[in-house]
Amino acid sequence: MKYFAVIGHPVAHSRSPIIHQAFAKQFGHEITYARLHAAPGGFADVLAAFQAAGGHGVNVTLPFKLDAYAICSEVSDRAKSAAAVNTIAFSKRGLIGDNTDGLGLVDDLSGRLGLKLEGLSVLICGAGGATRGVIAPLFEAGCRHIRVVNRDVQKAKQLCIDINNVPHHGALDACSYSDLQALKSGQGFDVLINATSAGLAGQRLDVPDVMFAKSRLAYDMVYAAKPTVFMEQAMQAGCADSSDGLGMLVGQAAHAYALWHGVMPQTAPVYKDLRAAIDGQ
Repeated sequence: MKYFAVIGHPVAHSRSPIIHQAFAKQFGHEITYARLHAAPGGFADVLAAFQAAGGHGVNVTLPFKLDAYAICSEVSDRAKSAAAVNTIAFSKRGLIGDNTDGLGLVDDLSGRLGLKLEGLSVLICGAGGATRGVIAPLFEAGCRHIRVVNRDVQKAKQLCIDINNVPHHGALDACSYSDLQALKSGQGFDVLINATSAGLAGQRLDVPDVMFAKSRLAYDMVYAAKPTVFMEQAMQAGCADSSDGLGMLVGQAAHAYALWHGVMPQTAPVYKDLRAAIDGQ
């Protein structure tokens, strides 16, 4: 029996135990997977206690991905680019950190949604940790241009400076929402991604309708039983297709599972079952 957990604040809502148990059934693995709550400032103590109790690895969710990055003795190039860790493996070498969020997004875009990412242009709304985690994998998948738009444009520009210090192929730049309005009759993007929490508060983003109409896909990193505010905004503006982020959630978990167990699980059946459960609530 191997022991795993997800650490977060809050964490009671996490679907990670369901996902990882479903993966384990595919291989006949015997695992336990718990939800561990950590109070702000308490991540390191919770992690150490779980490891001391015989744990084998953890997933890390908000708001502790930066804490996880700081505490790891080794981190992947993806984690370095994001300056954040969402998966930790316990090793004789110490704590090994990775960031699988971007891999999950790329898998969902190219697999379930059938997008060929090579040569595509992408607009990402938001300049937080969620955006940092996906930029390098999107470039690795062949995207040629990524623009980050944020209300605090200086934060977006700093993100671009940080990531541009890590070698990658493709053009990365930043702008404000007012800059988007100036571009509305000109430049478009193949994919629009919402990496903000605005929709959770019922807020629409200041993305011009014409940009949605020109894009092939509007993708919201959050997920729900019904279309998100961002998805509704996109479809009302004439976007060709939209999706929430449930596939990304399952995809990033699959890569974490592969890191721990050395085998890559099938995501499609797990996504299907989870989608049905969420939509049926």
